[in-house]
Amino acid sequence: LSSCFYKIIFSIAFPRTMNKLFIKLCCTICITLTCNMVAFSEESYTGFSQNLKLFNDVFKTLYINYADTIDAEKSINTAINAMLKELDPYTTLFKNTEDYRQFNTGKYGGVGCTHMVRDSNLYCSGIMEGYPAHKAGLKPGDQIIAIDNDSVGNVNLDEISNKIRGEAGTNVSLTIKRPYTTDSILTLNITRGTIAPIIVPYHGVIYGDIGYIKLDEFKEDSYNLVKKHLLEFKNNPNVKSIIIDLRSNPGGQVNSCVDLISLFMPKNTLVMQSKGKGDIVLDEYKTQKKPVDTEIPLAILINNSSASASEVFSGTIQDYDRGIIVGQRSFGKGLVQSSFKTANDTYLKVTTAKYYLPSGRLIQALDYFHKSPDGKVTIVADSLTSVYKTKNGREVRDGRGITPDVTVEIKDNSKIAIALYYGHHFFDYANYFAATHPSIVAAEDFVITDSIFNDFKNFINVDKIKYDKKCEEMLTSLAKIAEEEGYMTDSIKSHIDALKELLKHDIYKDIDNNRKEIEELLAIEIAERYYFSRGIIGVNIKSDDDIIEAVKILHDPQRYKSILKPQNNKK
Repeated sequence: LSSCFYKIIFSIAFPRTMNKLFIKLCCTICITLTCNMVAFSEESYTGFSQNLKLFNDVFKTLYINYADTIDAEKSINTAINAMLKELDPYTTLFKNTEDYRQFNTGKYGGVGCTHMVRDSNLYCSGIMEGYPAHKAGLKPGDQIIAIDNDSVGNVNLDEISNKIRGEAGTNVSLTIKRPYTTDSILTLNITRGTIAPIIVPYHGVIYGDIGYIKLDEFKEDSYNLVKKHLLEFKNNPNVKSIIIDLRSNPGGQVNSCVDLISLFMPKNTLVMQSKGKGDIVLDEYKTQKKPVDTEIPLAILINNSSASASEVFSGTIQDYDRGIIVGQRSFGKGLVQSSFKTANDTYLKVTTAKYYLPSGRLIQALDYFHKSPDGKVTIVADSLTSVYKTKNGREVRDGRGITPDVTVEIKDNSKIAIALYYGHHFFDYANYFAATHPSIVAAEDFVITDSIFNDFKNFINVDKIKYDKKCEEMLTSLAKIAEEEGYMTDSIKSHIDALKELLKHDIYKDIDNNRKEIEELLAIEIAERYYFSRGIIGVNIKSDDDIIEAVKILHDPQRYKSILKPQNNKK
């Protein structure tokens, strides 16, 4: 059916006064759906046709007869959003080309800084190395008081971001108030640039003989960057093994993931299958590039925020027993999305398939296709997962993401450390430290000395540190219960008050008792001021439990090999 035919139908069905946007949108929807009608059964086509007619009739009747003017664009957007909400969170509509391009590439026009609001004021919270904000001299802790000479009033982060962002090559002026300096009011004139995500924030040789690469996203440039660093390691006679860190990597492009797997696997290795409706195989993804090294011992780090392509990568490595997986169970996203250009320069990203790893397992954790009667999404129970086998015969399971070969327990932060972090005490001291220390040693060598630790304790304002103190909480609760149940006598009250005094928290003592943890968090914050995101990773390498465990295994060839072999009676 041609677009002309639909235009004739709609010109008859709807008044000339009807919003042209709605007519155009309906035409496009009908044309697109008609082109795909061949995939429908006669029964499904009849149901689809009747419901589309119902929607048209309802909207036409409302538009003509409703007592007030109906905004066609707003109504259609409401209907689309409600429809998408019923599906899964990955099926989304991008309202313009720029939003779609930014999602696809991660690139945008701006200055390369992040912001936060404290006490109703706007502050720079982070800087991207090498981008316009860095080159112009903007620093974390700078209070932004005006943008292009317009005072920053009631702070709305979305509005602020829109003001600071803009087309690359255009200018923006930021008036700032800098802490811990004499001339605190500065005006920075910044030329916006194209901001791209930092795909590999850190790489290097750690612990003397391990090549380490932190990969934050699977994008077009990921393969070339990782290959470059792998070749550097391969040409370094000291490097005996590799760690690929995919923690908190949300995924990205499937083809990028397949290319990266090809660095470690033989050409023409099956990486995954995608299956659509009725479990029909839509596509098979196999490695197409020449590997760099198929033998070097390999450890992949994952955590609860490693998703999608990260899970394809780690799951494929696990299925072929090519390396060990260390960390925590991954997110569990086993769905594939495809993008379609729709009307008015919009783009619809649609979940079109599920992906299955080489062993045959699907690692999707949430079942969006079979919701409970009240609309809730069900989680695949561990007891309902099925067993699959790796190349060597090791057992792996579907559902609920990738389970590491070696699980590292996450340590809970102490309450005092949490209070110091969320109270911005680490942040403020790092800004003060950077203002009074022009440089520090390399991030990997930087440590918190006794002098720095004591200076930090003297810097913080203990009156502003708010956190739950368990002993005091329990005694307050005990006193309340005693009062309610009629046991609160003068004698008991005096005993409770005495206990409160004995167990009264000494914040400085709490800081000393949790010194190791606090030193680690403080070192990370300070190193970021000098070395940006790579400084965070560099200073953290020596205290990171996941990395430490991976290093232990890679330094123990027998243990490494034993992990990749099937366990007793598991053939």
